[in-house]
Amino acid sequence: MKFGGSTVGTTTALTQVISIILHEYERWDRLIVVASALEGVTDALIEAAHLAQLSNRRGYRRIVATIRTRHLALVEKLPLSKEERSDLETDIDQLLFDMLDVCQGLSHAPDINSGEKIDQIIGVGERLTTRIIAALLRENDVRGVAVDATDFIVTDNTYGNAKPLLPETCQKVNHYLLPMLDRQIVPVITGFIGATSDGKPTTLGRGGSDYTASILAICMDANEVWMWTDVDGLMSTDPREVDDAHVIPELSYSEVSEMAYFGARILHSRMVKPLRERNIPLWIKNVFKPQQPGTYVANHVNQNGTNRIKAATMIHGVGLYAEQSGPLIGITELVNQTLDEVIGTQADVMITAQSSNHTFMCFVIPTSAGPDALHQMQNALSSRLLGEFQAWQVKPVSILSVIGNGLDILPRLTARVLMALDDIQILALSQGPSHCSLSIVVAPEDADKALRRIHALTSVTPSDQVS
Repeated sequence: MKFGGSTVGTTTALTQVISIILHEYERWDRLIVVASALEGVTDALIEAAHLAQLSNRRGYRRIVATIRTRHLALVEKLPLSKEERSDLETDIDQLLFDMLDVCQGLSHAPDINSGEKIDQIIGVGERLTTRIIAALLRENDVRGVAVDATDFIVTDNTYGNAKPLLPETCQKVNHYLLPMLDRQIVPVITGFIGATSDGKPTTLGRGGSDYTASILAICMDANEVWMWTDVDGLMSTDPREVDDAHVIPELSYSEVSEMAYFGARILHSRMVKPLRERNIPLWIKNVFKPQQPGTYVANHVNQNGTNRIKAATMIHGVGLYAEQSGPLIGITELVNQTLDEVIGTQADVMITAQSSNHTFMCFVIPTSAGPDALHQMQNALSSRLLGEFQAWQVKPVSILSVIGNGLDILPRLTARVLMALDDIQILALSQGPSHCSLSIVVAPEDADKALRRIHALTSVTPSDQVS
């Protein structure tokens, strides 16, 4: 079970978390808990790391003091024994004291091992949370132990967006965790963080605690994975963008994979593939309403014989336009090189459209890259489009994805989407080979209107959608 940052930030929320763990501990032979940092803490730590790089000692110390005050105030309100509370406060102070040392080292030598030091700083939030949850479990007579994933999640050295090395990780996970589970211990594991084979700290990208849960599930051959959040399940679109977003009861892994990649913020895009390959079911549930069924995800869900539009997502991207046609190898290599330098990844999906004398291409900026990545990529590409690439222009775009079973076999579903966007310019269109997605590229100023119109189709009955 993985608990997100919004589920662990208050006394009320933590009470719910502990209640759920205690209940499920009685139902399952083995239970593993993965925890995120308190909501907003990772962003604060990222800022502290950046201030340390700028040698702004007062700035990063102020942030660390705020984080300390927040966690100690939370601990003070929790139902803990005097001894447990004292030990927990000592642990919190030690973790933050050690982190200040790293900040100081980064401040003195900002260019030496900076990626490693930054990841060491921004991974502290999860380490704080796991110790709080483990202490609460012990207070309720369950043997909870806080465990740092740096001991067994082995990754490459792509700091900020590391890739787990699964054979090495699974070997260490089984060696480290199986004895705990055999002794009826509930390991409370840090999400988001790992380490290289020689022990240098890494992080798995924003939202990486989901990915941690997925990795542990396949290594331990779990029966199920439960993601606990603050909404009732996976929504038909982002409820912050569209008021009438609703919970989707069931989805296939193919549908969820497309949603996660193209903008559904609840799930880390890389967490889905391992679960799908091992056929491990996933539940997405509301920690404040555990009695609600949530969303069930599996390889073969009951589609009730229907083909319909289930969801609409939106994500930012960068578009490139040129009044010329021809091979795209050179510009693609430039894009991948720039992406790798700016956000540590290459383009997983690239949508292109060409005519006899025009070319348009765009690529997704993953949510794991952070809120500034779009602006950084635009600036970086604009400064590099010189010489042979001077004909290319860069502009931001929005990529809307329509998710639904049967989109590839029922063109009438696609026709309804295009009719809904009748007065909106479509820059590019791509039918997903997953058989359940259609991606539409529009200008950012048209994105909100287009999203609302597409989402309205999710409430149309299946018979109406194909009529």
